[in-house]
Amino acid sequence: MWLTRRDCAILVLAGLAEPAIGQTPVAGPLALSGFDPVSYFLPKGPRAGSSAFEASGGGRTWRFAGAANRAAYLRDPAVYTPRLGGYDVVGILDGRLVDADPLVFAVIEERLYLFRNAERRDRVLADPKLAERAEASWPSLQPLTDGGRE
Repeated sequence: MWLTRRDCAILVLAGLAEPAIGQTPVAGPLALSGFDPVSYFLPKGPRAGSSAFEASGGGRTWRFAGAANRAAYLRDPAVYTPRLGGYDVVGILDGRLVDADPLVFAVIEERLYLFRNAERRDRVLADPKLAERAEASWPSLQPLTDGGRE
């Protein structure tokens, strides 16, 4: 089967169409590898989000375990968004952007921090002032991130 120029133009234009009324356009890389950011603050810990409950924010796509978690996030994203752009706290202390594992985390003073591994998490939990130092270092590294993510 051959596509004519007209067929190709129709396919391209169809991709540019606006979402239907009531739909939220979702774009950007998947945050937290698809884990629900609100669930980190709940007793059972991180839960996988669902593509049925998504929102867009900070240039990323966030998934949620349910409508209530999505609503909580949309009310106050700063509460649930990982600190330091979701990068490893110890890496930030070392002046580097180090990807973190979304399943290695700590909530310190009601803030979500992610770590590359359990050893790094344990180091910060033993001395929570390290998280404060990383927060102080973050503004100099944030411009180096993709889109300056928060």
